[in-house]
Amino acid sequence: MALHIDIVSVVPDLLKSPFDHSIMKRAREKGLLKVNVINLRDYTNYARLQVDDYPFGGGAGMVLMIEPLVNALESLQATKSYDEIIYLSPDGETFNQKTANALSLKNNLLLICGHYKGIDQRFRDQFITKEISIGDYVLSGGELAAAVLVDSLGRLIPGVLNDESSALSDSFQDNLLAPPVYTRPENFRGWKVPEILLSGNHKKIEEWRQEQSLERTKEKRPDLLD
Repeated sequence: MALHIDIVSVVPDLLKSPFDHSIMKRAREKGLLKVNVINLRDYTNYARLQVDDYPFGGGAGMVLMIEPLVNALESLQATKSYDEIIYLSPDGETFNQKTANALSLKNNLLLICGHYKGIDQRFRDQFITKEISIGDYVLSGGELAAAVLVDSLGRLIPGVLNDESSALSDSFQDNLLAPPVYTRPENFRGWKVPEILLSGNHKKIEEWRQEQSLERTKEKRPDLLD
């Protein structure tokens, strides 16, 4: 079954390229991933396609209004139900591989991209089921975060990668970083590939990789081992 992801955005053109190349393109061509980008301005009743206004109480910046967001949501829900309605926000839970694995098993996801200073809190309170951040920093909008989310989920769908075991050996799948990898030539300017990888002894190679993963995690991300 395909994973269907709808994305509501004020600037949908930002999301044209990320899904038209490489693995995401292949996933869509196989019918395993369906991505639909919705222009929030198509759902406003205000003049000049207005979807934002000044915040009550004053302050800098603009806020996405609740009305067009609800209009878009109700229109979409008329034809499908969502497993999760996700708001991409810097104050959401930090996205990780565990969350990616869980979301990749869903059928229908709706991603809401904030813009400017964010969205009206009432929409978050009433409709959002999950809030996700891709890191402790602020972007101009949620579109790039949405692209990261879709890419991370899409590659986990069975049949998307040519070798499905590849995703299982990625960093963070078992709370360890991936081991170092090498390819041809075996010797470049005197820098040699570890002999164990050329031995053909798959049991020893797997043990080496496990050891390297553990050592790399201890060095670079000891917090993962806590």
